[in-house]
Amino acid sequence: MTTQRIALITGGNKGIGLETGRQLGAQGVTIIIGARDAAKGKAAADQLKAKGVDARSVVLEVTNKASIDAAAEHVGREFGRLDILINNAGVLNYANEHVASGVDLGALRETFETNFFGLVAVTQAFLPLIKKSPAGRIVNLTSILGSIAEHADPNSPIYHAKFAAYDSSKAAVNMFTQHLAHELRGTSIKVNAAHPGWVKTDMGGPEAPMELVDGAKTSVALATLPDSGPSGGFYHMGVHMRW
Repeated sequence: MTTQRIALITGGNKGIGLETGRQLGAQGVTIIIGARDAAKGKAAADQLKAKGVDARSVVLEVTNKASIDAAAEHVGREFGRLDILINNAGVLNYANEHVASGVDLGALRETFETNFFGLVAVTQAFLPLIKKSPAGRIVNLTSILGSIAEHADPNSPIYHAKFAAYDSSKAAVNMFTQHLAHELRGTSIKVNAAHPGWVKTDMGGPEAPMELVDGAKTSVALATLPDSGPSGGFYHMGVHMRW
């Protein structure tokens, strides 16, 4: 059994997920790219390998229980444990975002399926493997847009940035993060929520002020916390965010 830390990154074949894999891989972590498309996952792993990273991929569709279970069985068979789980997969469908009074229930459910229910399902499936790690780390990608305190503050930079489906799903992620951290208190597992920032990705768009290299830093920091590090928090670049 390898002594290197093993990290699984959902939605890791591009954007922040792939950059997170690159940065963790540079620290000697073995990277498993979780991707819906096998070819895209393999291409991403090959891209990391070309940079000297010990990387591989697994088919993982976070909205499909059979896919999640198969991925967990595969990782368990190959490694026997999982040290780091980064729940990076997420969606923001701008076309389906409307004011709260007019949000389409189908669009709301679709967003929650990936951003919340999928995250919970993946975490539950891989938690037995994380419990076998000497220092498990779970990082849930959330957003400042999931902060109720920020949305309620007229002085907040996101006060007028209202995406009913996406924001609600990320607020749910924050709550799940807190509940799981509380459940696992007293163990060696740390669970935290990461706001990567507004990053130049397919989701963030070209107007975003942050580059990928910086967008991955919060996830990487939380994934590599020391034993004395926090659990149950909501962070961006080392700063605890308002819930």
